[in-house]
Amino acid sequence: MTRGLYVLNVIPRRTEVTESAPVDPTSTEGWKKLDSIAAGFTPDLRGWFDSDPGRAEQYTFQAADLTVDLSKGLVTDEVVAALLQVAKDTGVAERFQAMLAGEHINVTEDRAVLHTALRRPKATEGLVPAAPLTVDGQDVDADVHATLDKVYGFAEQVRSGAWTGVTGKRIETVVNIGIGGSDLGPVMVYEALKPYVQPGLEARFVSNIDPADIYEKTADLDPETTLFIVASKTFGTLETLTNARLARQWLWERLGLTDAADDEKKNAVAKHFVAVSTALDKVEAFGIDPENAFGFWDWVGGRYSVDSAIGTSVVIAIGKENWEQFLAGFHAIDEHVRTTPLEQNVPVLMGLLNVWYTNFLGAQSHAVLPYTQYLHRFAAYLQQLTMESNGKRVRWDGSPVTTETGEVFWGEPGTNGQHAFYQLIHQGTRLIPADFITVANPARPLKDETGDGKGVAPGTDVHTLFLANFFAQTKALAFGKSADEVRAEGTTDEGIVAARTFPGNKPTTSIIAPELTPSVLGQLIALYEHIVFTEGTIWGIDSFDQWGVELGKQLALQVTPAVEGDQAALDAQDPSTKALIAKYLELRK
Repeated sequence: MTRGLYVLNVIPRRTEVTESAPVDPTSTEGWKKLDSIAAGFTPDLRGWFDSDPGRAEQYTFQAADLTVDLSKGLVTDEVVAALLQVAKDTGVAERFQAMLAGEHINVTEDRAVLHTALRRPKATEGLVPAAPLTVDGQDVDADVHATLDKVYGFAEQVRSGAWTGVTGKRIETVVNIGIGGSDLGPVMVYEALKPYVQPGLEARFVSNIDPADIYEKTADLDPETTLFIVASKTFGTLETLTNARLARQWLWERLGLTDAADDEKKNAVAKHFVAVSTALDKVEAFGIDPENAFGFWDWVGGRYSVDSAIGTSVVIAIGKENWEQFLAGFHAIDEHVRTTPLEQNVPVLMGLLNVWYTNFLGAQSHAVLPYTQYLHRFAAYLQQLTMESNGKRVRWDGSPVTTETGEVFWGEPGTNGQHAFYQLIHQGTRLIPADFITVANPARPLKDETGDGKGVAPGTDVHTLFLANFFAQTKALAFGKSADEVRAEGTTDEGIVAARTFPGNKPTTSIIAPELTPSVLGQLIALYEHIVFTEGTIWGIDSFDQWGVELGKQLALQVTPAVEGDQAALDAQDPSTKALIAKYLELRK
């Protein structure tokens, strides 16, 4: 791969990036070159590796603690060169700088996009650029660290037992009530970092408005030792506030306060509820002390907010020091993107590969396959990050897109997925790029002391067995198994030969880290944030709004009276919705 000097933090910035029309990628020379390549493209990973013994080394890169091997991707030097030209022609580097500087690149909402500011170190730590970050008249660095310090102080009170419930007992369970980015991020991070959770503390997460969710999450809890965190920027999200009211009702019932005086009820809420919100009047009206509300800013989209106060439940669980390492991991990847030439810039390269697969090779989905059980919610987290960001049909100036956009992200941890959907990836007719993620050192090492008397010897390190699957799967997907190899094993029935043949040339990316530390988790999240950014810039879309989620929410409010049995509201529905609601009402009776 060509080594160039196109570095994100030293090239000239375009001006008025938020007002100019995006570059149509299909008009660029790089895109035209890719069209030409794709027309006659026949992937041959076996041949490419045979002819180039250095391919693995050439296409393996380091980003902080992440070793990223792109060599089993369906790319050649010619493809990569053309992709890099598209990145330059569409202004990926310039737009990244515009984002870091606080320009309003979220055009449809006229906002800055500053999730990277959530993890900038304090200036006193000597790691932040000399100039403070001031956006729209606000000292962003000061605001971020003031909120962080407030969250740290509260978390330490809970962790130490200084904060108690209304009866004087220390908190043992934190229940986070949120939805979307206020849930998917915290629950994923909590699950990933369970080995770092303070003994005696547990976090649970409620998001679904289905009453079964909050029922199951609270059924076995002691109200005297339970703290609820209501995470809603506006303190008006329907699902979150409904669940918050149910949690408040549960608290009063379990504490025997249903018929108590209002002041007694309010006191209980003040000791068992805090908020992540900026709507202090609504927070106070609910019964939460505004002093116990932790804010964030409109330049933080929900799916980019896990490293803001939205992560308060996790800060309580793992503590300040681990959270600081988590933020440092994000920042390390931010700096990698900012300072590394595009030719070696890992998130940019991964984003470019996704564009190649989506726009030129016809891929429609993308699998994320973590070979570490603690990342079992990572694919779900990425679904919102990627599909809410890049599931767009118009460009940031309102004109129609000129390419396919977005990918369907999905996945499960290995080896579970191997016994479920890997068949489709290996031998199906669809091209499904897959990211394999693992760590060298497990948090919970175990040995199989007895073995199975066959392939697993007594004393086998189970993580070694686990990682053998990781390496074997990417090898099988890349190189497959030819018909001649099947025949050489003794199979003579040609129908069986065909069934046992694997075509190979299935693209994978392998990501390996030393272990799943808070820092490494932050690095993984930031990696995908910047992959999303790269793709969105090339496609010319606003990756930071989410108008597509609004219509269904608005209609739900309009339909509610009909679902409650209001005949006039029912009659106003379209025939299909009317019939469905009528059937529901019949069954409900």
